[in-house]
Amino acid sequence: MAATDDVLPPTGPPPDPADEAAALATTALLNCLIREVAQPARPARVHRLPATGRLLRVAGGRRPGTPLLRVAGGWRPLTLDELVELTAAELRAGTGVGNDVVPAEILHSRDVAAALLAARRDAPLPADLYLRSEQALMAGHPYHPAPKARGGMGPEAWLPYSPEVRASFPLTLLDVPDGELIESGDVSALGGPLPAHPWQVELLGGLPDLRRLGHTQGRAVATASIRTVYLPDADLFLKFSLDVRITNDVRRLWLHDLRHLPVVAALLETVFDDLPGPSLLRDRGYRSAELDGDGGEALAVIVRDGLGEHVRPGLTPLLAAGIAEGFPGNPLDALDEDAALVWWQRYLEHVVPPVLHAYLRHGVVLECHLQNVLVAVDAAGLPAQALFRDYEGVKLVAERHAAGPLLGAVRAWERLVYCLVTNNLCEIAGALTERHPGLRAELWARARAVFAAAGKEYGDPRELRELLAAASVPAKANLLLRWLDADGAAMRWVPVPNPLRLFTA
Repeated sequence: MAATDDVLPPTGPPPDPADEAAALATTALLNCLIREVAQPARPARVHRLPATGRLLRVAGGRRPGTPLLRVAGGWRPLTLDELVELTAAELRAGTGVGNDVVPAEILHSRDVAAALLAARRDAPLPADLYLRSEQALMAGHPYHPAPKARGGMGPEAWLPYSPEVRASFPLTLLDVPDGELIESGDVSALGGPLPAHPWQVELLGGLPDLRRLGHTQGRAVATASIRTVYLPDADLFLKFSLDVRITNDVRRLWLHDLRHLPVVAALLETVFDDLPGPSLLRDRGYRSAELDGDGGEALAVIVRDGLGEHVRPGLTPLLAAGIAEGFPGNPLDALDEDAALVWWQRYLEHVVPPVLHAYLRHGVVLECHLQNVLVAVDAAGLPAQALFRDYEGVKLVAERHAAGPLLGAVRAWERLVYCLVTNNLCEIAGALTERHPGLRAELWARARAVFAAAGKEYGDPRELRELLAAASVPAKANLLLRWLDADGAAMRWVPVPNPLRLFTA
């Protein structure tokens, strides 16, 4: 993995932000290209691009880099710009579809990362380990072609609100006439005004038709998702609409999702009642203002529980995505091989059974990817509790529920396996394997045992039996989804080897 300002080389000057950003962007694009498009060739680490017939060789494992193109007489190094051109030519030939937007997004993502890396050097490191983990994601989604893209805008638009530079800022307070105010659920924690994200206010042209009441006294801390902020003084999270494309979607709180929130909230109120330990950060309700007939989308804000009422005493919550990417104080850094196995076992036992319980007992698919899971660790850094968040991403199995964000059972299970195995466990296991390469098989043998034990609790369901026997698991094809300009909520799967079988057979 490329170094960041948090993990500098032991000697010499820090890396140049432009070079570091190009390396991060190259890794993200290679991950997508290898997973979604390329075919393995010989020798090892050589990949064939099937539509154009070109051969690509890469260095590294979990985070590939330094791409080389096969040419007459040997291998030629590729710059990021050349790799982008190579990728575009392959996708045009393979799909029959042209796209000028995605190459520009990839290069924009690189430029954003360079600006963030430069600004991050002067940003004080938070004393709070939770905030360090939440603001650690300089690489971001490891399997997205443009993980740091900010809608094509320049640093003046997004730098003041970016978690990567440990941003905090006051929220804008708006006075909304009664006839235009929209509320659902419990939003009493907001008081009277409507809080708004200042970046969204700017994106909406300053909202000249609504009277501003000033700003919040306390500062909101940017979290990994960018549009969700944490209010430490109130111990509260607020999730806003943000009309910017980040990864696959424009991050607006869409009306069809907001309408599902009461159904999801009522169902999740008791989903963990019969399990000790795990907890859900509740999305209590939302407030908004009718704006030009939009039904309240543009200024919607969801009120989410803070940490205090959920995290057990003596524990420190950490964002799973931050643990996978790395930050100063990451508990993985202090583990020898034996301790790493204990850590992983605890992580599995706290994360996997609640997710399977929600699905098998209640027909609920938690969106348990790395950015939606917090693991609370004890004084020794060992996982002792799992917390899940974001009701907007929750789906309900259509065969078991009459209303809500429904998915058929096949698609629902695919989504769960992707979020839990491919996105979450593979990345955490990858971070451990990077530190202790000899543990790979044992990590997945233990994971398989936890899945199998959970299955026995629910009568050995067919879904789990098939998962443990499957040759592959689904991975989301983010590069192809962007290239084909799919809807942000669309799913397109590619198979990847099933680690629950591959390393345990």
